[in-house]
Amino acid sequence: MNILNKILAFKEKEVAERKSLFPEKLLEQSTYFACQPVSMVKYLNRTDKAGIIAEIKRKSPSKGMINPYVSIERTSIGYMQAGASALSILTDKEFFGGKNDDLTVARRYNFCPIIRKDFIIDEYQILEAKSIGADTILLIAAALAPMRLKQLAQFARSLRLEVLLEVHNEKELTDNLEAGADLIGVNNRNLQTFEVSIENSIKLGALIPSEFVKVSESGINDPRTIIELKSYGYKGFLIGEHFMQNSRPEKACASFIDALEKLQRPVGAKI
Repeated sequence: MNILNKILAFKEKEVAERKSLFPEKLLEQSTYFACQPVSMVKYLNRTDKAGIIAEIKRKSPSKGMINPYVSIERTSIGYMQAGASALSILTDKEFFGGKNDDLTVARRYNFCPIIRKDFIIDEYQILEAKSIGADTILLIAAALAPMRLKQLAQFARSLRLEVLLEVHNEKELTDNLEAGADLIGVNNRNLQTFEVSIENSIKLGALIPSEFVKVSESGINDPRTIIELKSYGYKGFLIGEHFMQNSRPEKACASFIDALEKLQRPVGAKI
């Protein structure tokens, strides 16, 4: 059993348990449930932002513990002050060390779009995402049959949530183009080997229709990589480990964005 199958098997049990503990009617009573979500599509298209989706995650199956004692409040605020376009919050506890409250804390202190990063397999998790303050959900093509993914995307859209479809290869992309996603993210990490290659974004970028906002995920640790990916039409760049490996992720983010802005500044332009 590979790690993805292991996560999905665990997630089925976890969702069943949460349904019994927190009924849907209870989720719908949340303060955030009636709120109008913030559009990640709009934020990633803004020219005054870096296009970076700054992620908070404590650990991962491939790297183990990364930053177990991260301050959600300080880091999320710092990411936005640094010029990030959006936040990505890992809410999976078993494999990534996150929790739903992490996203709610980030929501409390920030007005930017926030994506709930988790392994969504059930409509219940989408209701949950809405109730904790998320604006966007992640649907992973490798984890869902195309018809099921489409059903979940349509349900998310009915709650006014945007959908980031994550793909790893051409088949996953072509099988899900009609699913109803708003953004398409290309994961540069091979889920079987965990090897990372930016070439995956370059290869698949040309196949993503222009109506979708393109997002490159994983393995981005050099501002020059973003310059290159922008030439292939990418507007969003999800960066987690590169920032989280620093004891102050928000400072790493600020340095990265500063370096990116210097690279993008026209020669001879005044600061």
